[in-house]
This record gives sequence, structure tokens and C-alpha cells, in this order.
Amino acid sequence: MKLPRDLSGEALARSLHRHFGYRLTRQRGGHMTLTATLEGESHSVTVPRHRHLSVGTLSAIISAVAEAADESRGAVRKKLFGG
Repeated sequence: MKLPRDLSGEALARSLHRHFGYRLTRQRGGHMTLTATLEGESHSVTVPRHRHLSVGTLSAIISAVAEAADESRGAVRKKLFGG
């Protein structure tokens, strides 16, 4: 499954909240820091507030969430974007 090309930072933050329990901890300029407790440990990820996230940025965020949640990248992609 390919990554979406038109996903905004706000939409990704909503999806991370809905599926993994990430919450907005702080915001500075054009970036949001989201934090969740995964596998018993606190994990933070920074998401840019861009209109369209680049594929490399989106891939890096998915990798970080997958590692923290102890799931495969494919499983995280499927939860976030369906399919």
C-alpha cells in the first residue's frame, strides 16, 4: 500500500490520536509534539503542521510509531489509512 500524497499534518495528528492515543503535548511554530503511552512507556513524535506532508517525513513518523508500538510498519499504515 502506498502512502497518501495529500495528507496534512493536522489529519495525521487526528489519525494518530484516534488509533494510537497520541495527544497534543505542545506546539511551537509550525510543529506539533504528540505524546502517547505505548507498551508501558511514553513516546513522543513531532509532526509538522504542513498542508501536505512529504513522503519521507510521513514514512519516518510511521517508522517511529511502529517501533514504539512494537508493530510492523505495514500494520501501522493499515490502521492509519485503511486498506
